[in-house]
Amino acid sequence: MHDSIIFSIFLIFSGAALLATLALYARQALLVAYIAIGLLFGPSGLSLISDPSLIRDIADVGIIFLLFLLGLNLEPQELKRLLKEATLITLVSSAAFALLGFLLAILFGFELLDSLLIGAAMMFSSTIIGLKLLPTTALHHQRMGEVIVSVLLLQDMLAITVLLLLQGFDNSHNPWIGMALLLVSLPALMLFAYYFSKYVITHLLMSFDQIKEYIFLLAIGWCLGLAELAEVIGLSHEIGAFIAGITLATNPIARYIAENLKPLRDFFLVMFFFALGAGFNLAMLPDVLLPALALALLSLLFKPWLFKRLLQKGGESEKTSHEMGIRLGQISEFALLVAVVASQTELLSPKGSYLIQAATIISFTISSYWIVRFYPTPMAVDPKLRRD
Repeated sequence: MHDSIIFSIFLIFSGAALLATLALYARQALLVAYIAIGLLFGPSGLSLISDPSLIRDIADVGIIFLLFLLGLNLEPQELKRLLKEATLITLVSSAAFALLGFLLAILFGFELLDSLLIGAAMMFSSTIIGLKLLPTTALHHQRMGEVIVSVLLLQDMLAITVLLLLQGFDNSHNPWIGMALLLVSLPALMLFAYYFSKYVITHLLMSFDQIKEYIFLLAIGWCLGLAELAEVIGLSHEIGAFIAGITLATNPIARYIAENLKPLRDFFLVMFFFALGAGFNLAMLPDVLLPALALALLSLLFKPWLFKRLLQKGGESEKTSHEMGIRLGQISEFALLVAVVASQTELLSPKGSYLIQAATIISFTISSYWIVRFYPTPMAVDPKLRRD
């Protein structure tokens, strides 16, 4: 109907405000309202926004800022320690989830390659759900936040590896060349970011720290600039943004930057969840509903259980392990990227792609609802659980 960016933003935020108000009165999770408004206004609903890709590209900025803010609160030495502790848990859990997803897809009659890719999509938990619904105090100052951040970061690296392999199966690329480039480009990006931040960005921050508008612009420019550089050299926007944040973490002004970027992050994340709902084709739902429900329930039930067991073996308490398992118990937004990239390279059938998308949306919806209702979050419906 109308695809101008102004009209689209009007629909997203006016509709989200209305539905969010109803959700709060009904004591429901706001993230579910954002997804629902996407389904309602998208091509499968009223088709008020017929091209959700227009929104999706913009919405990805929310994920970039999310990872940038995470990096701002993690010093390099602390990050190194956290990743070392979480490596075994991440590798074992990812392998188990991939195997179960593969077996379930085979059980529902999918071809071998489709089943392998469906299994790959099951490997990861959602960075957005994990970080967005974790209170800031827990995210940066508690053991729970440290472990969740470590697992999600390692999963993101695994996801990028999977995506590089899929892109390499395009006729014009060799997957092993892509892997070799990853091994070279990641350290190169980290070195460049470290020295540029140390000798240029830090100097500029110290010289003009009294001009708050300039600090705000410089932080956004550094975040988006390194994110784009990472994409150019074969990594991802998210990895570049995270590295940009890490390089500024030791700067005294890092906390000021983090606080001022939160509203901007939330603006784009509303658009992300809208795009998630708008991008799904409801006409395909009957064909994949049963396996999608099975895949989503497998994630929602088995992931928390396995994470709990692994974390307890690693020395965490039963209560903390249980809550961390719940917070990591959904399919990741990276699953959507796996579905898109694999479809573009014709490795995944349309039915397999819609299965992954449907299962991801179902798991997002149920997981976010459960966490918001029963655990401390910045958007908890119970005032006693609301933590910023």
